[in-house]
Amino acid sequence: MADDHLSRPGGGRGKPLGRGLAALLGEASAAPGSHAGMVAVPVSRLMPSAVQPRRHFDEEALAELAESIKAHGVIQPLVVRARPGQTGQPRAAQYEIVAGERRWRAAQRAGLDQVPVLVRDISDREALGLALVENLQRADLSPIEEADAYRRLMEDFGLTQDSVASLVGRSRPQVSNTLRLLRLPPPVREMVSDGRLSAGHARALVNTPDPEALADRVVAEGLTVREAERLAQAGMMSAPPKVEDRALRDPNVVALENELSAALGLKASLKVKDQAHGSLTLHYRSLEQLDGLLALLHGRMN
Repeated sequence: MADDHLSRPGGGRGKPLGRGLAALLGEASAAPGSHAGMVAVPVSRLMPSAVQPRRHFDEEALAELAESIKAHGVIQPLVVRARPGQTGQPRAAQYEIVAGERRWRAAQRAGLDQVPVLVRDISDREALGLALVENLQRADLSPIEEADAYRRLMEDFGLTQDSVASLVGRSRPQVSNTLRLLRLPPPVREMVSDGRLSAGHARALVNTPDPEALADRVVAEGLTVREAERLAQAGMMSAPPKVEDRALRDPNVVALENELSAALGLKASLKVKDQAHGSLTLHYRSLEQLDGLLALLHGRMN
């Protein structure tokens, strides 16, 4: 098991943040591995951050981390800030966790009374940036949480996709493809968040006419990503023209398409070049539909 309470500068999926984090947060956070100013604080005086991007904590992984902390302690201190708007004596101060909520949760499971922390004077803006970058670098986010984190970095910090990619050690296409997941309807995003759908499955459904229906089928039939891509492609090919596209077309042509579709039981697409030339395309979804069309044509020809 990888002990994420340990400081591993080279770990994670991406490259070390290096100067990228410093550029984002200035001097708000200590450099990785620097424990200057570390103090021990009771776990009861710590609280999760309101800007924490993570919404789901894997119970099994927390249990494993708790066992590791029992054996080795919390080696990498949490980064905290004084609770915003707090009044009273410093001795009774409450702190908000900026980075390290998972260690805090696991430490409580391990029965620790206090944990090492670095107290920093960090604004809401800086707290958000540090929480996002820590989670992204350590691969602690679901694909949807990661996509939302990229969006928040861009909106709250004015970063471009290129800047986000450089900051978190990803390629720009990776960032762009992850952001596309936010275009999915909420039920499908929930399937990705809880692990029923992988990010690869979800990306295949982004531009389909009915991603929720296709997602349900992918889950029910246990389809692979390749199978989901083929299913999505078939769904896009059989989708009716968008309302806005049809509205711009000759209403007589649209009416004729509807008449043909009703008569044949197939989707009909009519393209008119001029008064005497054009093309008619009939779309079938199964061999049975094709056989029916051929039988109909043969019957009228005989």
